[in-house]
Amino acid sequence: MRKLHPRTLADVAPEAVLLAGAGRAVLLQLANPAVGHGVADHSSFATDPLKRLHGTLSYIYALSNGTPAQRRSMQRQVQRAHLPVKAAGTPRTPAYDASDPQLQLWVAATLYESALQIYDAVFPVLSASEAESVYQSYAILGTALGMPADLWPRTRADFAVYWAKQVDQLSVDLTVRGVAAELLAARQAPWGIRVLMPLARFLTAGQLPPTVRDMYGFAWSPRKERLLNACFRIMALLVTIAPKTIRHAPMRFYLRRIPD
Repeated sequence: MRKLHPRTLADVAPEAVLLAGAGRAVLLQLANPAVGHGVADHSSFATDPLKRLHGTLSYIYALSNGTPAQRRSMQRQVQRAHLPVKAAGTPRTPAYDASDPQLQLWVAATLYESALQIYDAVFPVLSASEAESVYQSYAILGTALGMPADLWPRTRADFAVYWAKQVDQLSVDLTVRGVAAELLAARQAPWGIRVLMPLARFLTAGQLPPTVRDMYGFAWSPRKERLLNACFRIMALLVTIAPKTIRHAPMRFYLRRIPD
């Protein structure tokens, strides 16, 4: 297997195989009640369930490998989309504000942790210095939206503590479960996407922390765990033979759609 020696987000983000963790990242985001209810109240999941995913991928690719103009364009688009996403909350629903730095931190954290989970399962293990360098570079996914840089945990060890604490605080109610169901059903998506959704649902459920998987009501078993590990082995084989033009094709597709 090729040794890539990644050092930054720009080296890691283009790998198409990381898309296998996209659903996991989104469902973890939604399991933060403030994010989940903000999305439920201010998005179009029912009519366009992949809109959030497309927006997230465009944002990541622009910040990691886009031109300065593309980075500025995506920052403005995301900030405009976040402005109306706020509510004071009620006794039964949480308050939320998409511009809250803590929520920006959580979203960036899910993108980093989900991407690295896939990367570590498919590519050679990163050295300690490589892993730390990649981790530090991921902070831009939050800081580009205004999150204070010192809010990003200082080291990977600090991040692990933060992550464990946040996962323990996640919860999924019927509203959030409904949003997740719309996303994973993708009934309004193009047929090519719908064909892949059974695999996407399987990968998403399998990669979630067990406690969060249970919150969403996903059934799991030792047999499914073996199938998931087999999927990772196949991915690892494919990335050794696929040329960069194939592995980076999704990134090029998204970058072509962003004004330069």
